[in-house]
Amino acid sequence: MVTNEVLKKILAHMPSDWLRLTTHRLDIYNEELAKVEFLKELENKVRVISEISEQGLSELPTAFDYIRLGHPLSCLLEWRLASESKLEVESVISFSSQVMPILAVLRKNKFLNKKTQIIYKDLLPSGFNAEVINSVYGYDFELLKTKEGDSISPFEGTRICVSEAGNKPEVLDTDFIVFLYKELGSVIQVMGNEAQYISEIQHVRRRESIAMTPQNCLIVLKSICGDSAQSGPKERDLNNLMRTISSITRSSIPAAVGSCGLSVQYAIMMGLVHYSKDHHAGKDIKFIVPPNCYGGTNDQARRVAACIDNVEVLDLAVDSGKDMVQELEKILHEVALEDGVSYIIAEIPTNPRVEIPDLEKLRLTLKKQRMTKKKEVAIEPTFILDQTFCPNVEFFGSEGFLHDAATISYVSGSKFPSGGLCTAGYCVANEPASQYMSYIKNHLRICDNSATGQQVEILTKHMPAMNDRIAKAYANTRGFVNFIEENLVGAKVNFVTQELAAASFTPSVFSLDLPTKGETPKEREDYKRELNHKLIRMMIEEIPEQSKHCVSYGQLKGCYWTIPATSTQGTTKESDKDYIVRVSVGADFDLEAHKSVFNIFSNSLGF
Repeated sequence: MVTNEVLKKILAHMPSDWLRLTTHRLDIYNEELAKVEFLKELENKVRVISEISEQGLSELPTAFDYIRLGHPLSCLLEWRLASESKLEVESVISFSSQVMPILAVLRKNKFLNKKTQIIYKDLLPSGFNAEVINSVYGYDFELLKTKEGDSISPFEGTRICVSEAGNKPEVLDTDFIVFLYKELGSVIQVMGNEAQYISEIQHVRRRESIAMTPQNCLIVLKSICGDSAQSGPKERDLNNLMRTISSITRSSIPAAVGSCGLSVQYAIMMGLVHYSKDHHAGKDIKFIVPPNCYGGTNDQARRVAACIDNVEVLDLAVDSGKDMVQELEKILHEVALEDGVSYIIAEIPTNPRVEIPDLEKLRLTLKKQRMTKKKEVAIEPTFILDQTFCPNVEFFGSEGFLHDAATISYVSGSKFPSGGLCTAGYCVANEPASQYMSYIKNHLRICDNSATGQQVEILTKHMPAMNDRIAKAYANTRGFVNFIEENLVGAKVNFVTQELAAASFTPSVFSLDLPTKGETPKEREDYKRELNHKLIRMMIEEIPEQSKHCVSYGQLKGCYWTIPATSTQGTTKESDKDYIVRVSVGADFDLEAHKSVFNIFSNSLGF
């Protein structure tokens, strides 16, 4: 049993990073043992209560690489609750959302063709909309409201019991219990022989939602110990944040704010599916997605398509010699002929090649009138723009790059918008796409994936200085790129031109094709991949306080290194993966130190 005494001592000595960081150390992270290795080492360290220390806790293996998937405090909460319920710790999973754990079980049962019964006593989560979850998401289930003393009949299928945290579940003979923590999130307990669901529930948390936030986990943990914790704002005052987002994006349509970039993307996708069912009934929906884009985008799009009969994902080639606009024109022509509905999801700049299409040609392509086989006017496509790499660029407003083409733009807030302090994301639309925003906001509510009050507070505080941070990070990145181009002959640096930078495209990420050698294509590729790892190891070993491994885009201090094919492109087909070095530079960056180490690396190559 994890005692209150142990919990209190851990919380009293926990490293500040447990509460603040959104991207954790990868040098002490084993993805295959996520959560498990952290808890195993933690259990060893707390055997002697008097020896629990901040230093000891900071040396623990990383629990999860990215905070929306889980973090030390979510693991600690799950450990304690599993101990109380005499369950394996893997069977207890926390969510910031009160609805998503229910949807995770419903999704799994859809593919298992199993019936689901949801039992509750007083209230379901506030956003839960049974009709929409059935008709739009395609999940089949029955609801059973009970009261004290009711006799519950046997049920052939899966039972989910929804209960307020701290209360005893109404039905003990159940497959899953979802405990609701008012304004904080939820915890699902996988009971009995339902272990096959665990990875599926974790994957929903990974792709369509987030773990309960560190701040909210701390509140729950302290309440378990009988202590009070200072809570964040319960109400979400969005007025100031809405004004800031509007001034940066030049969108006159109030933004939608979600718990992370992917939860916003999920609301966009489901909102557009819902809109299409209402306004284009019976027509096939095509999500057009680059096959080598960010893994979360790629995976989520295909997960949505797998659940809904008339939804399909089409691949859009955007990188390595392919012209996004030309490729898009071919696909839109074919979809229009079949009288389908086209929704395009793409990153600008692209990942990892940092390429930007001809935006005027893109605008005209999106606005072009097309005809169906029956010579009727086809449905106009909608562009869904992930502009996380360049959230300062104005695509909307009267002078925006895509001002009159139906466009929704979204941004992961864990990078520049929040200063690396929370995962919340946001999306906006221009006037031609304004009809979608009510649907998107509705699906954020249905999934309970809206940003928490504390996330809103963090974004409100830090977004006004976002463009200044972007400018500083870009200057550092340009300085590093210029040095590499001058000092490593044969390397190809993928970065924006000075002309694009002057047009406001000032990303702080670039990718690097290192020079290689060998007699065959395989030998040259193998040698280049070996050099990738050599460079990253050298940078991190020589400047550990600045250079770090990174699974995501990185934050604001130092420099983050990754090979996209092994991290952010993790769900992409092998043939589409790009085994090159991607570098993300922060606003606080020691350029001279990185130049010095890179010079040693380049001199060692002998090219």
